Amino acid sequence: MATKFIEALVRAQQDTAMHKAVDHDFSTLAIHAGYDPADEQGALCPPLHLSSTFTTPDAQLLGDRFAGEAQGHIYSRISNPTVALLEERMAVLEGAEAALGTGSGMGAISAALWTLLEPGDEIIADSTLYGCTFALLNHGLAKFGIKVRHVDLSDPQALADVISDKTRIVYFETPANPNMRIVDIAAISAIARAAGAITLVDNTYATPYLTRPIGFGADLVVHSATKYLGGHGDVVAGVVAGSKELIDRIRMEGLKDMTGSVMNPFAAMLVLRGVKTLPLRMNRHSSSAAIIARWLDDHANVAAVHFPGLDSHAGHAIARRQMADFGGMIAFELKGGKQAGLDLIAGLDLIHCAVSLGDAETLIQHPASMTHSTYTSEERALHGISEGLVRLSIGLEAPEDLIADLDKALA
Repeated sequence: MATKFIEALVRAQQDTAMHKAVDHDFSTLAIHAGYDPADEQGALCPPLHLSSTFTTPDAQLLGDRFAGEAQGHIYSRISNPTVALLEERMAVLEGAEAALGTGSGMGAISAALWTLLEPGDEIIADSTLYGCTFALLNHGLAKFGIKVRHVDLSDPQALADVISDKTRIVYFETPANPNMRIVDIAAISAIARAAGAITLVDNTYATPYLTRPIGFGADLVVHSATKYLGGHGDVVAGVVAGSKELIDRIRMEGLKDMTGSVMNPFAAMLVLRGVKTLPLRMNRHSSSAAIIARWLDDHANVAAVHFPGLDSHAGHAIARRQMADFGGMIAFELKGGKQAGLDLIAGLDLIHCAVSLGDAETLIQHPASMTHSTYTSEERALHGISEGLVRLSIGLEAPEDLIADLDKALA
């Protein structure tokens, strides 16, 4: 029975051609932007620069670099040639003026927020956030006199009702981790800009291949490059992209002086490698996730499926408008609640229980006890993260094999 259902879904997927290819330029730029082999003695792959510091012919030139009056590298905590190439490529792919590589996704978020906020400021954040981001805001920044207000940003009017002249940043993820809520980037960015606030979007789930928030009016974009950008589960890194003015500030303040969350050149090399295949991988992640989400949605033991590609998803229309496809992440709940979800995870063989996402391997986890355990149970209930929610990151395996594994465990 499951096999016939799978075959029908695969045919439907092929017939409707649900995933919409992003323009050819993206694939070309993901491989070539910022690098000419002729500049490096013909080396097809960019060289790995491991040097921690960089010499200059004279002291005046080095001093000019410190003053920002001359171009060139000084010290790898500030910039490094390998990292700089990744930064240039990510800026191009995000449609930004500049980008900054960091040691992790949380490093990118922390460097940006510590640069742009000061005591007395307010940050308005969506109701649903990655657990460590929630902890940074509520258990970190709030201790230093920064007001944190959570609002349901899937409703733009909710932001318009509370934004004030003290609001410095409006922050959200779309799709949101872990429950796949969709936020209208253009609507929220317009409200924030009118109030003089900066819009900061976590684009980890979508990647610039599926969504480019700056094109919809956002000011800054952050990524956990550990996820889809790296794509192979072998690197921890982050990226923040935006205007040159903002990125320069974040580099020299939030990164250099406040967090020190520096991307090492080897990590940059691995992310550069991953970005080359990002379009191919995202097409596969997205098409397989659509097949599996439909299968789950039809399963007798599944209570709810949260996937923006389903017509029943509350944010489907907005996702269709601002995403080239719906991505590889699925959240769902079983009729037996939390224990049924834990039993499901224990019964899987091919699909691995692990945090993180965006890898070649399909991963499953229980947010309430894992990635979102930084929330109290009351906070999770308030922010729409149920105890029975299961998060699935669809990998690159054959969807038929993944469904067979899920079908066995659900039975």
